[in-house]
Amino acid sequence: MNLGVVCGSFHKEHVERMLEFAKDEASSNNWDVIEVSWVPGSMEAPLALERMLDRGDIQGAVVLGIIEKGETDHGLVMGQSVTKAIIELQIKHNKPIGLGIIGPGAEPEHVGPRLEPHARSAVGAVVAMSG
Repeated sequence: MNLGVVCGSFHKEHVERMLEFAKDEASSNNWDVIEVSWVPGSMEAPLALERMLDRGDIQGAVVLGIIEKGETDHGLVMGQSVTKAIIELQIKHNKPIGLGIIGPGAEPEHVGPRLEPHARSAVGAVVAMSG
């Protein structure tokens, strides 16, 4: 089974670590990561997912990123909007998408401990829903 991964580059160093955990989890479940798409931030993830899920050789996808706590509700609005778009893409394409976005509202001290579990859980969700 082939997996695509969309990565938000706003926190690139952290998301690169998440990508390594996701690749390891995919490999452990006999999935191959055949495409990685880097986007500026979470808002651009749905378009990259749409393009990825149009491919016949991709059976599922994962989105990795971080929406940190800001001084306004921008991150909360972005998190809700992106999550809604991702759910709609799953239904439209009938392909599972794992949500590995930390936040919204993540404080710097919350990020490190969540990198591995969020990445692995996102892949695990795709594996579980691929049947």
